[in-house]
Formats: sequence, C-alpha cells, structure tokens
Amino acid sequence: MGFRQDLAVLRHRDVRVFVSARFISILGSSIAPVALVFAVLDVSDSASAVGTVLAARSIPNIVFLLLGGVIADRLPRHLVLVTANTISGLTQGLAAALVLSGHATIWQLATIEAVNGIASAFVMPAMTGILPSIVDRAELPQANAISGFARSSAMIGGGAVAGVIVGLTGPGIGLAVDGATFLVGALLLSRLTIPRIERAASSVLTDLREGWHEFVSRQWVWVIVLAFALLNLIYTACYQVLGPVIADRTFGRAGWGVVSACFGAGLVAGGIVMLRLKPRRPLRIGMIGMLLTIPVMLCLALVPHLWAMAIAAFVLGVGFDIFGISWETALGQHVPIDKLSRVSSYDMLGSFIAGPVGQLTVGYVAVAISAKAVELYGAALFVLITVITLIVPSVWNLRRVDA
Repeated sequence: MGFRQDLAVLRHRDVRVFVSARFISILGSSIAPVALVFAVLDVSDSASAVGTVLAARSIPNIVFLLLGGVIADRLPRHLVLVTANTISGLTQGLAAALVLSGHATIWQLATIEAVNGIASAFVMPAMTGILPSIVDRAELPQANAISGFARSSAMIGGGAVAGVIVGLTGPGIGLAVDGATFLVGALLLSRLTIPRIERAASSVLTDLREGWHEFVSRQWVWVIVLAFALLNLIYTACYQVLGPVIADRTFGRAGWGVVSACFGAGLVAGGIVMLRLKPRRPLRIGMIGMLLTIPVMLCLALVPHLWAMAIAAFVLGVGFDIFGISWETALGQHVPIDKLSRVSSYDMLGSFIAGPVGQLTVGYVAVAISAKAVELYGAALFVLITVITLIVPSVWNLRRVDA
C-alpha cells in the first residue's frame, strides 16, 4: 500500500508523459558522448581534436544559460523543450550522416556540437520548471523522485547501449540513435498541457535582474550554489579526471567501467530511497547525502582496488541522487514558478563554471604533490565545505511544503 502511495503522482497524465520524455532523451544523451568521442577519433586520432569538439559544446552552453532561463520563464516551457529537442535531434542526425558517409571533419562536428550546446542551455532551465507546473507542491517530492529514478535508469541503460552500438556498428549509428531519441522526446513533450503563466512584457535585462534578485534574496539558494562551485571543482578534479588515471595505474580500464556502472546503480538506488524517505528538511538530508562522496576519494587515495571502488562509487551515486532530488524539490516548492527557470539558470551557471577549472589544473597539482595527496586534501576540503554549508540556518532549517 505504501509503495502505491509513493507512485500515486503517476496518476497525472502529464507526469507520465514528462517522465517518459525525460527517460528517452537522457537515454540518447548517455549514448552521445561515447559515440561522439570515437567519431572524432576516427576523423583525427588526436586528443586535442576531442578537446576541441567537447569545448565547442560546453562553452556555448555556459554562455547561453542565462538567456535560456529568461526564455523558459517567458514562453511555455514544454514548447521550449520541444524546439530545443527538435534542433538537437536534427543536428545529431546531420552528424550521423556525415560520419556514416565518411565526409565528417573536425570543424563540422565542432559546429554541430556548438549548436547542441546552445540548445541544451535552453533545455536545462526549462526542464526544472515542468514538474512544479503540473503537480501540487505537496506532490513535488514524489514527482522529483520518480523523475530522478527515470533519469538514473536512462543513464545506466544509455551507457550499456552505447558500448554495444558503438562497439558493434560504429559511432555513426550511435549518433543516429541519439538524434532519434531527441525527436521522440520532442514528440512526447508536445503532448504536455502546461498552464500558461501571465507575465508583464519586459526586456531581457529586466528579466535577468529579476532572476538575479530572486536568486540572491534567498540565502539558502546562493549558499548552496557557492558551495557547489567548490564541491563540483573538487569532484571533477578528484573523481572525473584523476579517477580514471589512478584506475589505469591500478585496477585497470575495464575496472573503471565497472566502477562507473556501480555509480549509475547508486543513482537508481538513491531515487528509490527518496521515493520512500520524503525528508521534511530537504537541504539538510541533501547536504548530508553529499558526504557520501568522501569514501570514493579515500579509496582512490588509499585502497584503489576494484571492489572497494565499486562499493564506494555505488555509495557516491546514492548521495548524488539524494542531493539532486532534494535540491529540485526545494527550488520547486520555494521559488515562484514564473521565476524558477531564471533562478535555475543562475544555479547551473555557478555550478558549471567550476568544472573546467578542476579539469585544467588538477594534472599540474597532482604532479607537484601526488595524486594521493590531491585525493586526501580534496576529501578534507569536501567535508569542510559541506559542514560549513550545513550550519547555515537557512540551509539546515528549510522545510518541505506539504500543502
């Protein structure tokens, strides 16, 4: 009976449609990175070429995030998503055609990924505002948990499918599948019925100022974003960059694949936990969940063995999803719906900017003081930042809205 109650929010047709669209889109998006990297390597066997194409996507994504938040608050969010998904589907289809025909060049792939990066900048803020628009605030925790479960399952499935498709048929087919999933997602999203939000006409700069005011007027919002600017830097450096390097020297590349799969399984488990937990103070439990990042750094530093790392990565995934669902719930319940996408865009901008810093600097730091020291210092800083964030009263005491 309790489990049925946890899934009761699925009685809403629009929730079912949205979760299905998110699952299929993320499934394809999880295939794309693997397919794209190998497509680039087939054209030019160069790490710098891979970096160029990936940067061509990430830089426009960061640049257009704030505008994406403004547009998502101005226009019907599901139509923003339909348009962006359609553009991404067509451009990935073009990339697939170029790769399959043998005519792809690096500048063509970089240009296509730049367009996809811009489209993604409009998707992310709009996505944040969908569930708060179609369910009551009291049902938002369950809706976010189910959506998070679908996202995590798609990430695991996409990773597995990517290996099969790219390994057996080549990267061109992988890109084609990704393009098709974007178009299917767009078709599903077009069936949503989102209540229209009436807003007075205003300039883009005025909208940005309003979004900034909403962002800074809630202490718990900017404190969390400031904390994650640092936490994401540490996580990117210690896990995403140094993790594979340490694995390559110890338990192997195949072992790192196992670790990555366990991380995805942890994300799914975290979604199940949050479906049942429904914390009354979401940020408190969310930030405590972030402390589950520490075991993976300690394992990389002290016991870089496969099964220890697999368990730590699973725990990491649980903690990440606990925070992610808690954060989405807090924003959706406490930020006005007509300003939610702009606040989310400032949140994402603050989070994404830090990642490249960790990527670019950690290699030099590891050479200077050793990878082991980076992991240990990173773990200590991670705990310190998390504890400081937790003792901020507005973070510790923020309550879930039940009506």
